[in-house]
Amino acid sequence: MSGSVMSSDVHDRVRVYVIRLRGDNPKLSTALKLVRLGLAIRASPKTLPHGTVVLDPTAKEVLTPSDREHVVRAGLTVIDASWNKGVQEITSIALRLKGFRRVLPPLKAGNPINYGIMTKLSSAEAVAAALIITGYRWLGESVISKFKWGHTFLKLNDELLMKYSLVRSVEEMLSVQKEVLSKYLGNN
Repeated sequence: MSGSVMSSDVHDRVRVYVIRLRGDNPKLSTALKLVRLGLAIRASPKTLPHGTVVLDPTAKEVLTPSDREHVVRAGLTVIDASWNKGVQEITSIALRLKGFRRVLPPLKAGNPINYGIMTKLSSAEAVAAALIITGYRWLGESVISKFKWGHTFLKLNDELLMKYSLVRSVEEMLSVQKEVLSKYLGNN
């Protein structure tokens, strides 16, 4: 963690970790940009603290505001990989981590590569969404503001992020998620 330019105020509250897998251009990696900006810490499965919340698109449990206690205690981890090659590799790494694997509820990508595609978020979008859902809206907005398309992500998902951040249980999140998917898929 030495050499990080994160402010101690933010760092004391929320640590964001990046586990980087090969597969796409590192210059285009949103997670590595967060590391370069001091908003995240590059980690490996061996250096990651126990109990971190690991964002995993194949996890069985959905992220809810109640995960805030885990985020505060041990941090938030994103596994950075290409969508074209990485989902199986992400799952393989996530299963080896000593943390709480969570999938994000449905959100639309605002990044130019996957614009408008439900659940196909960049690493920075995933981190920002997780922070907002767990009660760190100001920090999530700060993270995503570092990207010129960040406001687009927030605009596309503002209503959803608000709904998700207000749920009180996993059951309620699943109900809201079902409603969102039904609306998105046109199955009223």
